Amino acid sequence: MCPRESTKEVKTADAESRDLFAIADLAKEFGISTRAIRFYESKGLLSPERVGATRIFRRRDRARLILILRGKRLGFSLRDISDYLSLYDADRSQQVNLLAEKVDERIALLERQRDDLDTTIGELREIRKLAETA
Repeated sequence: MCPRESTKEVKTADAESRDLFAIADLAKEFGISTRAIRFYESKGLLSPERVGATRIFRRRDRARLILILRGKRLGFSLRDISDYLSLYDADRSQQVNLLAEKVDERIALLERQRDDLDTTIGELREIRKLAETA
């Protein structure tokens, strides 16, 4: 191991080379609960195989989980994420077009929210000045 490699990078590289994962492995790797993973499964976003009552996740499921978590972190709804994942095996151009459309919508929403925040902050500063001079 190179001294610059972090433990997380080594664990990620190890995980990427594996074919099968238990739910606890994925939960630990991504710092989420097994309940969250089961929730994503219940919404049809993940489809692990079952051996008795045990869920067996494959590399594809891990990749989908990465996309789900990235989408959530960026503020996309589960519906948006589901739409994107439904194109996972489809034509790459359809996937890119949908992603670009959803990203543009998200940027527009965040810009509107930023404008609203700037306005609110300005108004609160004015109120504070008025309160200080009263």
